[in-house]
Amino acid sequence: MRKVAAILLLLTPAGPIEAHGLEQPIAGAAWTFDPWIVVPLLAFGAAYVGGVLVLRRRTSRTAIARTSHHLACFAGWLTLAAALVSPLHWLGERLFTFHMIEHEIIMAVSAPLIVVARPVGTLLWSLPRRARLMTARLMRHPASRTVWTLLTAGRNATLLHGLAIWIWHAPSLFDAAIVNIALHRLQHLSFFATAILFWWSVFRRSDTGTAAWHVFITMMHTSILGALMALAPRVLYQQQTATAAAWGLSPLEDQQLAGIVMWVPAGTIYAGAALALLAIWIRSAGHSKVHADATSLR
Repeated sequence: MRKVAAILLLLTPAGPIEAHGLEQPIAGAAWTFDPWIVVPLLAFGAAYVGGVLVLRRRTSRTAIARTSHHLACFAGWLTLAAALVSPLHWLGERLFTFHMIEHEIIMAVSAPLIVVARPVGTLLWSLPRRARLMTARLMRHPASRTVWTLLTAGRNATLLHGLAIWIWHAPSLFDAAIVNIALHRLQHLSFFATAILFWWSVFRRSDTGTAAWHVFITMMHTSILGALMALAPRVLYQQQTATAAAWGLSPLEDQQLAGIVMWVPAGTIYAGAALALLAIWIRSAGHSKVHADATSLR
């Protein structure tokens, strides 16, 4: 972990430019301007800002009431941009540890923030009236509603998200995504899309107790996957760890640190969410019982 901290220190503007012989690799650190990533991010951000401005003109009360949603959306957008465009993405293509950090930001930070923000309504207001009405009608169409209801059902969303995580972390497929940019884009898209479905089911579809259970299941299986990577006696991800030596890490150390990132920090996020949901569920159950007892005494 000290080696990873040294790399992070080198990336800060005030950081030293020499440590463990890493100055040459760090000098190449760059932002990623892949149009398949940058254009959707800019389009989403511009559309959301446009929607916010329209809503503010129509009614200040609604705008003020949604301030927390706007903050959550912008925080989700910023963390997503940081994961996919900043030098973190560049590092993730060279070190498994940072690639794992990038993935966990996408799935466990950006996705839940955007879901909490519920940005669809604001995005619709950025469209011209005719396009807005057509899009709203399409979203309300029975077929669209049926598909969305099916995908965001708690069991289905948890299963889809879990499958995406486990399938893409198969060593051969993960290594293939490192050398094939189309696969790499698809990997990130599937992580983000299934995370949106998962967190939507947690925050918008499931009752609090069931939501806590699904988050706990996700914490368990991702922690198991992280532990398998961290405790493996040999290197499983050959292509992903091929350049680890340039950063002062052995390939096995890089893989172990990546596994620990999934196992501990990411597991802590899921555990915290599960415990918070469980506390809300217990409190709601207590309030319901008190209300029922009070009603019975009348």
